[in-house]
Amino acid sequence: MRARPLVASALALALMCPLALPAYAASPVTDSEPTLQQAAADDSQQFTVSSALPASPLDRQSYAATSQEEIHQKKAREAAAAAAAAARAARPATTFAAERAVPVLAAGSGVVRWPLTSTFRVTDQFGARGGAHMGTDMVTAGGTPIYASVAGTVDVSSESYGAYGVAVTVESVVNGQRIRAVYPHMQYNTRQVGSGQEVQAGQLLGLVGSTGRSTANHLHFEVSVNDVTVDSLAWLEANAQ
Repeated sequence: MRARPLVASALALALMCPLALPAYAASPVTDSEPTLQQAAADDSQQFTVSSALPASPLDRQSYAATSQEEIHQKKAREAAAAAAAAARAARPATTFAAERAVPVLAAGSGVVRWPLTSTFRVTDQFGARGGAHMGTDMVTAGGTPIYASVAGTVDVSSESYGAYGVAVTVESVVNGQRIRAVYPHMQYNTRQVGSGQEVQAGQLLGLVGSTGRSTANHLHFEVSVNDVTVDSLAWLEANAQ
């Protein structure tokens, strides 16, 4: 009969004591401790902008012109750059005559002069190579001065004149005939005259070289009379003094 009071007392004690739970199960979620889903969402969207960083200017070169005005301006700039490059190419490359003691004017007084005043050897003549050779090849040492055969106006002065390489052309009128003389294959950076310049007979034009379609130092001298290419050696022999 005494056992029933003991059982009743034990049950009452159990009801009065709270059930022990693991700490993580009983701890409430607070605002300072985000859930895993919130942390993942926050990390995927958060970024920091520093006010100390300067704003990057927009480079106009990094995007293409879209308006008609911008397209016209771009074309105008390109045309101006091309014109400036052409003007630079047409100017004399250097003025070495004083440094190398090269005479600016060759001796002589004739209306027509020999373009070389030093010894040279003629190899291919006019009409050689099955008629394709239109000048006279005067072989001489590289660096030999080349002089204007006749007075006139420089038409071409270029460091890269096709197969002629570094070349100068001079247009003249002699005894009522239009003369065009070509002086190609010069050494680089030795042209002494520019396009549009007036030159005298015997004036220094440049130095013998082997630029363009050439395999040896020489002057390939060409002459046209009234737009017809002629034998330049025969023309010199008949007219040069």
